[in-house]
Amino acid sequence: MLNNMSANQRLILAVVLSFVFFVAYTAIFPPKEVRSEANATAQTQSTAVQTSATSATSSMPNANLEHSVAVDEQLPSSDSSNLVRIESKEFSMTIDTLGRIASKVLKAEKYNDNDNVHSEMIAQVGTKPLHIRFADADMYKESLRTPYTTSVREANIDEGGSVVITMQQKLSNQTVVKKLTIYADGHYDVNIALSNDTRYFVYLGQHVSREGQMMMAVHGAMVYHGDGMTEIIEDEDAEGRKTFSDVHLTSSFDQYFASIIYGLNPNVTVTVDRVREDNPTVYVDGSKNFTFNGYIGPKDYKVLKSIDPVLVNAIEYGWFTFAAAPLFSVLLWLHSIFGNWGWAIIALTILIRMILFPLTYKGMLSMQKMKDVAPKVKEMQAKYKGDPQRMNAAVMEVYKKEGANPLGGCLPLLLQIPVFFAIYRVLLNAVELQGAEWMLWVNDLSRMDPYFVLPILMGATMFYQQHITPNNFTDPMQEKIFKYLPIIFTFFFITFPSGLVLYWFVNNIFSIVQQFIVNKQFAAMKALKASNASKAEGK
Repeated sequence: MLNNMSANQRLILAVVLSFVFFVAYTAIFPPKEVRSEANATAQTQSTAVQTSATSATSSMPNANLEHSVAVDEQLPSSDSSNLVRIESKEFSMTIDTLGRIASKVLKAEKYNDNDNVHSEMIAQVGTKPLHIRFADADMYKESLRTPYTTSVREANIDEGGSVVITMQQKLSNQTVVKKLTIYADGHYDVNIALSNDTRYFVYLGQHVSREGQMMMAVHGAMVYHGDGMTEIIEDEDAEGRKTFSDVHLTSSFDQYFASIIYGLNPNVTVTVDRVREDNPTVYVDGSKNFTFNGYIGPKDYKVLKSIDPVLVNAIEYGWFTFAAAPLFSVLLWLHSIFGNWGWAIIALTILIRMILFPLTYKGMLSMQKMKDVAPKVKEMQAKYKGDPQRMNAAVMEVYKKEGANPLGGCLPLLLQIPVFFAIYRVLLNAVELQGAEWMLWVNDLSRMDPYFVLPILMGATMFYQQHITPNNFTDPMQEKIFKYLPIIFTFFFITFPSGLVLYWFVNNIFSIVQQFIVNKQFAAMKALKASNASKAEGK
């Protein structure tokens, strides 16, 4: 059956089967119900942070288990527990009385959610950035009941500037001084100083669980360590506890945003723990005088690189990072030329098609030959129906004589599949596309086409491409299925980001042009061959 399909038809089948798998998986294993953030916030508004902390510690598991962190889920923040509010052009941030970053809201409209509400970077339920947990159970319980103090309650960060916030927590046998230097670009420096040396952990904070995240968009925790090693623990895949050393950065991320800790001493231990089933928890071992850096915000390549080049490693694409990262670099370069992400996507599509043209051209020619020899192959199959061995030998002899290769379309297919999924990852995870206009009605390449124009054009060009692509179906059912594929793809692509649909639409156009060229050249070759044969017979 596979030998009877063109390279593009096999690609379509592979992608459709992938979609079917993910849809079926979602239907069979639906996500577990999680308490909504709205309910969690409403609950906290009636209780001050000290009361919440007291009730939390009463149900806390044995704190002598050094890495037990489930208690932190019971410590949400509310307006009544805010200690410091920081404002800048790009974001609003609050720090609560436990010295944690309780909220960070991005002000830019391009980052707004589907309800046009400013994006919140900090999860309302779960661990929060810069929360400290002492290994000593009694000290930890006391710290949850003792608020931090500071002389700065409100601060404004000018564009390109920074602000310093110094907080202090006085316990019975310990004094904690936490100094934050927060910058306008979203990163911050941290220094934690203890009066007495004791073991404690600092939390990275968990990413926000956003509704409507795209299927196949990777989200979870990541550790970039050692000699360029990347460990990704996706949500719901965390099993037990993993520890790392020589960590260059660790992040808790979703499709577009991340909370990152970096600038760690190589000897510092970073732990990824499964505390919540759907969101891995990351924390680092602190020291008496502990200094590191952090960032909370969009995974914008230029911003991250300007802060520290190591941060660009927080932009990941799952299994296809090896192919997606170079493609994104090319896309970034094309954007610097065109100044428009839509035209950059089109230029990238053209570039990919040009690179793959020699191979896809050979594959298309091979399929044309396969179509021509199909009648002879069927004749041999009918002639030696009762003798499979002789039938296979006769069919291979026909292929050899006619110069047809049944595997001729496989190499182009093998190259196109990783390219497709790599570009899928790039266009799905590129936060740069948020709010990026192309032209006319397409004013946000990260969101679906509001008028469904691009998906319909994509489906129409796919249908036409199938129409002009030679096939030699022997199974009527198989032929009917492929006729409905453009409709199926149009249905799936309706909700996909406009940037991804634009890529597929332009890719279809170039496939059509290429198929026209191959069909015309193959027809000319057949005519020349027939003419030469006729002249030879005339002699």
